[in-house]
Amino acid sequence: MRRLSVGQRLYFSVMAVFLIFAAGFIIFQQIRERQYKVELFNTRLQDFNRMLFLDMLEKGTWQDSTLQAYIDRRNIKGIRVTLIRPDGRVIFDNKKKDYLKFANHKGRPEVRQALSTGQGFAVERNSTTTKVDYFYSATYFRSRHLIVRSAMPYDNDLVRQLSADSHFLWFALLAIVILTWVLYRFTHRLGQNISNLRSFAKRVDHNESVDSEDLIEFPNDELGEIAERIIKLYKRLQTTQKEQDVLKRQLTQNVAHELKTPVASIQGYLETIINYPDAPEATKKQFVDRCYAQAQRLTSLLRDISTLNRIDDAPDLMGKEEVVDIMELVRGIETDVHLQLQERHMKFDNQMPERVLVHGNRSLLYSIFRNLTDNAINYAGEHTTITLRAQLDDDDNIAGLPQRWKFSFSDNGVGVPAEHLPRLFERFYRVDKGRSRKMGGTGLGLAIVKNAVLLHGGTISVTNNLTGGLCFRFTLSE
Repeated sequence: MRRLSVGQRLYFSVMAVFLIFAAGFIIFQQIRERQYKVELFNTRLQDFNRMLFLDMLEKGTWQDSTLQAYIDRRNIKGIRVTLIRPDGRVIFDNKKKDYLKFANHKGRPEVRQALSTGQGFAVERNSTTTKVDYFYSATYFRSRHLIVRSAMPYDNDLVRQLSADSHFLWFALLAIVILTWVLYRFTHRLGQNISNLRSFAKRVDHNESVDSEDLIEFPNDELGEIAERIIKLYKRLQTTQKEQDVLKRQLTQNVAHELKTPVASIQGYLETIINYPDAPEATKKQFVDRCYAQAQRLTSLLRDISTLNRIDDAPDLMGKEEVVDIMELVRGIETDVHLQLQERHMKFDNQMPERVLVHGNRSLLYSIFRNLTDNAINYAGEHTTITLRAQLDDDDNIAGLPQRWKFSFSDNGVGVPAEHLPRLFERFYRVDKGRSRKMGGTGLGLAIVKNAVLLHGGTISVTNNLTGGLCFRFTLSE
């Protein structure tokens, strides 16, 4: 048995509730309208009773002929008038002249009610005297100890007068039809959206394509927009995942390629030492030194790959953030690279203010300045100068934003051709591959710099200086 969809269940549920409410409201309205008409009709008869009483009171006579003349003069078709004493004895009736033989009327509902409250009525009560159904309305005049009761035959004309207006019923039915159509349109669109989403989820679960046409078109409403965005977001994530898979494959290939050279070198040197145990000690020492150099390169490569992976996959695990004094950090780097700078006859010109405080991860901030320094030492060339500057961004202060430090890290070396600048931050990208490997570079230093800057909410760019060399400009929050 086919299960109803969410839209269909919603439709039938709402329609059931509405129809029950509408039926109850219509019944209530019919009862209220009939009650109103009954009360209105009773009021008219009560007015007639009072007018008759006042007229007879004014004439000062209660003779049958006078009463009959008044009734005839009013010309109300079918009206029956009865005068009753409080003890229930009938003293006049315009329909039956032998009223002296009438049974006692004190037990009649309208008479009992009139004696109790001053007036009373009864709808569709059969007369035991005339055997006709009447609408009775009785009024008790205490000053004269007299009950005036008027009655109208409860025939088809009176039934029509007292029945509820059928126009309201037709209006209610029209409203139900319109609401049914509107609700169907709404639930149909809702069901279509849910069906598309269910089809989408089923295809995703079975690794099927989600590019079919039935998942593209959605009703033009908020629900359709949400459903469409969900599917488009999934497709975008799927595309991103594919791109990431491609990048991971490229990264794996690059890592394998980078590891192959030092591993092959180490293996070759060790095989030579093993195969020629009688080789001169100087030669063996030279081979061991080269093995050590290649091992250091492997260590640097693995360290850089580990750093990048931690930045990409779990930046929150990089360590606690703290306020770092960049001047102190850079002075430590200057001390570490002092011998390398001397060997290449280079200078490090630190023009930063005495206190440059940055809020961030000390390890990553160290990687930024250390990799930029190592990059300049390796590629700027001998007899060059590395210049580091920093200043606060005044625009942030004016705009009321958290202040940032603007750094400039430049050298006056050979620089790189302009076409290579956009790719300098790519992983394993080298302008001169042979020279880079010879200098011991891993091809990951500038990628680490960029990712570390971005992780701290900053920006970074690189340009060639007009006088030669590279200039890296980046920002870090205070």
